[in-house]
Amino acid sequence: MNWNLYDRLLASAEADQSICIEKDGGATLTYADLAATSARFAGFLAKIGVGPGHRVAAKVEKSVEAVALYLATLRSGAVYLPLNTAYTPTETEYFIRDAQPTLIVCDPREEADLRVITAKAGGRVETLSEQGKGSLVDAAASLPAGFDTVPRAKDDLAAILYTSGTTGRSKGAMLTHGNLVSNALTLVEQWRFSHQDVLIHALPIYHIHGLFVAGNVTFAARSRILFMQKFDADRILAAMERATVLMGVPTFYVRLLQSTNLSERTTANMRLFVAGSAPLLAETHRAWKEKTGHEILERYGMTETGMIASNPYEGPRIPGSVGRPLPAVEVRITDPESGATLPTDEVGMIEVKGPNVFAGYWNMPEKTAAEFRADGFFITGDLGKLDGRGYLHIVGRGKDLIITGGFNVYPKELETEIDAIPGVSESAVVGVPHADFGEGVTAAVVRTPGSSVDERAILNALSGRLAKFKQPKRIIFVDTLPRNAMGKVQKALLRERFGDLYSAKVD
Repeated sequence: MNWNLYDRLLASAEADQSICIEKDGGATLTYADLAATSARFAGFLAKIGVGPGHRVAAKVEKSVEAVALYLATLRSGAVYLPLNTAYTPTETEYFIRDAQPTLIVCDPREEADLRVITAKAGGRVETLSEQGKGSLVDAAASLPAGFDTVPRAKDDLAAILYTSGTTGRSKGAMLTHGNLVSNALTLVEQWRFSHQDVLIHALPIYHIHGLFVAGNVTFAARSRILFMQKFDADRILAAMERATVLMGVPTFYVRLLQSTNLSERTTANMRLFVAGSAPLLAETHRAWKEKTGHEILERYGMTETGMIASNPYEGPRIPGSVGRPLPAVEVRITDPESGATLPTDEVGMIEVKGPNVFAGYWNMPEKTAAEFRADGFFITGDLGKLDGRGYLHIVGRGKDLIITGGFNVYPKELETEIDAIPGVSESAVVGVPHADFGEGVTAAVVRTPGSSVDERAILNALSGRLAKFKQPKRIIFVDTLPRNAMGKVQKALLRERFGDLYSAKVD
């Protein structure tokens, strides 16, 4: 069987004249149009020697052409490597050096920087702008609108997505065609997607939520996508009268709740609101139900696994719970120290096994081995419990991960940068509750004796080093960091101390 994700999602799309994507401004593309563009791009990839096993990195703004590049990479048998557009050149260089992509496609504004970086890795650079223009489009324009998709096996790599590590070194999660096929088809069934659905797509397409969940699911169901460049509450509310589904991060729902236009009337045509990528506060769930009559469906997933669990389409959606494990996905709760399976309602480490679980970390065999049990269960690093009905509740993170506005931030990377700033003795970074972003990145900083370094100086120093979403919303100066008897910083105490920091305002 051919497991190529493109064929499993979009087989015979070249003959499908139904609308696939409606762009900002109203222009539409059919599934046949998207198939033709992806075929031309795939033809270009083949022309320059990109094929099975090669990596194609994309650091581009959201566009239909960027989606077509993703599909073209699948069709060519190569491995897709999306990169967050907010990454600085310093951050980007690490990914290029580690993954060694044959082709890097970037925004024209970054071409000079990427050429310098890529020269060291031996790759080729092409450009693609937010408007869908660039050297990639020009080079592919005259190529055929048909392409024979390269067959792939279930365990062949389809994508590498980088996720930060607690040591500060990012890890490339290797996702196979089988991983992505199984997750997409499962979600189509679980969330009742059909050709009649119209999805409001305001998510970025460089991480798993916007690309592999929102994108793959709608393609598999041959639904229509209202393709928005970015989140805009007024435009999303206006679109609801002709849409049926919204997928978003909790921040979307918090901001939509602030609109006086949100009501049962404006959401009357909608059948499903999905939230993920960050914890959805129970009060947000309740406020949404009260104002619209709809219950948000919260689900749980991660880069290494795709979706793991979901509240039911039909049945109780419990505030504060991420629902039951998806079909064919096994979830267990274990003692973090011994690995022994824990009983119902006891908190421990969440472990998962199933066709959705990734193949390991790129070029990190030892790290891969450390994250899997002997029986194949992946240790997520998240702490949770299973209740008597089989619903999963996330209660914390064993690896100090901060999720802010749907983006992952690992404290160690940020602490390393802050500690290098003149006048800083040491720092500790934590996430604390934030009504808008889920968690606000917050740094506790100890100054060196005699230093007068202030919050603005630290933020200015970080602005050119780290993506904006990683930067602290507040710098709090302390005399010392709380430590236990072994000298380890007690971040739980910091989270408790700063717990009300953002309660009075939304940044």
